[in-house]
Amino acid sequence: MRKKIVAGNWKMNLGFQEAEELIEEFMTLLEKQELKTEIILCPPFPYLEMASDYAQEELFHIGAQNISPFEAGAYTGEVSASMLSSMDITHCIIGHSERRKYFNEDDKMLTLKVNQALTHQITPIFCVGEALPEREGGKHFEVVRRQVRHGLFHLDTNEFAKVVIAYEPVWAIGTGVTASPAQAAEMHAYIRTLITERYGNEIAEATLILYGGSCNAKNAAEIFAQPGVDGGLIGGASLIAEEFLSICKQAQ
Repeated sequence: MRKKIVAGNWKMNLGFQEAEELIEEFMTLLEKQELKTEIILCPPFPYLEMASDYAQEELFHIGAQNISPFEAGAYTGEVSASMLSSMDITHCIIGHSERRKYFNEDDKMLTLKVNQALTHQITPIFCVGEALPEREGGKHFEVVRRQVRHGLFHLDTNEFAKVVIAYEPVWAIGTGVTASPAQAAEMHAYIRTLITERYGNEIAEATLILYGGSCNAKNAAEIFAQPGVDGGLIGGASLIAEEFLSICKQAQ
């Protein structure tokens, strides 16, 4: 049976003190629980070292929101995989729709980022998902198929086995609109079919596929209960300690 993962993507939010207080509050709440869910907090870059100091492997891990496609060198403003690894960062979100849209990250760049993460023993949380016109035009499967194939299918079996996939319909991110449980289950099953065709059933059944997109404490249980949904990549709700903990509990 696959484990459950809940990752909190803080995006570009909170001051340093607010971030530290949120982690402290979440830790206090979490220590009173006995959760089987794997929890990952993904704060902004400036807070990673502080967050990593708080992280306890048995409670939660720390992930980054982005990673450089380059190993090292004259790339002003970039943060390399080796830098993240040296800070005990275990995961990294790659290919989020906001990175694709606002920073023009294409398939070639995302492939390089995935490679860098895996080279330095960082688990990619690779995001895929369609925009509203693509969903309404019946092209959602085509879009996700392209993203999965171009971003991940260059990997060999051992490399791919280390990847987590997050399905985030773009039309549901930050909008308050959530994909229905049936829509989530349908796309997760489709992604698993693609993996089966490329890597075989054993790898497909072992691959963790998360749902993201306006997932909160009110709808998490129903979404996580769907076949093939292995947890969530949570945005705004991860900035509220009690709500994020509630979501984590519902993923068990």
